[in-house]
Amino acid sequence: MIELRAVSKVYPTRKKGAVTALTDLDLRVADGEFVTLVGPSGCGKSTVLKLVAGLLAPTTGQVLIDGRPVTGPRREMGFVFQTPVLLPWRTVRENVLLPIEMLGQPVGPVERRADDLLHQVGLADFRKAHPWELSGGMQQRVGICRALIHDPAVLLMDEPFAALDAMTREALGIELLRIWEEQRKIVLFVTHSIPEAVLLADRVVVMTSRPGRIAGIAEIDLPRPREIDQEYDDRFKNAARRIRRLVEGGGVDEGQRLDAVASSPSHVIRPPSLVGDGGAAGGRS
Repeated sequence: MIELRAVSKVYPTRKKGAVTALTDLDLRVADGEFVTLVGPSGCGKSTVLKLVAGLLAPTTGQVLIDGRPVTGPRREMGFVFQTPVLLPWRTVRENVLLPIEMLGQPVGPVERRADDLLHQVGLADFRKAHPWELSGGMQQRVGICRALIHDPAVLLMDEPFAALDAMTREALGIELLRIWEEQRKIVLFVTHSIPEAVLLADRVVVMTSRPGRIAGIAEIDLPRPREIDQEYDDRFKNAARRIRRLVEGGGVDEGQRLDAVASSPSHVIRPPSLVGDGGAAGGRS
């Protein structure tokens, strides 16, 4: 489980003094849960990922994985960036195996896993190709395989499909869900696309403008495995509409929470006193 407890992050700057990116943020993500983060640009979504990854330290508060404080980068993390950041002189397979080398482990025993991952994403025939021989979508598939090669417990994804065309983006989203269904890792996924957030997630965490905090959490009770056609489902549309209003409205009173569930077709925003946390709630309560 990932826990952020009363986390704030302040960045020092030369011209503007301190800039508060996050303030008093509380969030729990359960094992095997797929959670998406949405919110205005600059609200601290990517900062949340870096804090969980141990790439940044919180100014105040705690970040914990399975009850242990995060004090630096950890082996159980996989990170997928906005761009694939592949090394052009290495083949596809060699790029996938790079984290194993960086961990100081022998590559040989993991080559079979690399080939299996490339097969899962439809790149088995390209394992000896170089990045410049691949399309943008294919390169991002390689980036996903690289993040999974060391079998991390947590997959952090920072707008991984943002630079792709709409059709490729949808295809990769469904592909990611298929991999997640098989491996059931914790996924924390940042996106600016509300439909993408709803399609992928068990819960959608909506953040306010800077300083970022949790405005609400939408629980998405659509059946799995998910399909693109579910975007035409009334529950999908209503959840997306309410999330958009919450984002555009700049947030709700601290502690409020948005529930988009099948048993509540109106998808109203309810105070936490009326909604149970389901064992893995976020926001303040």
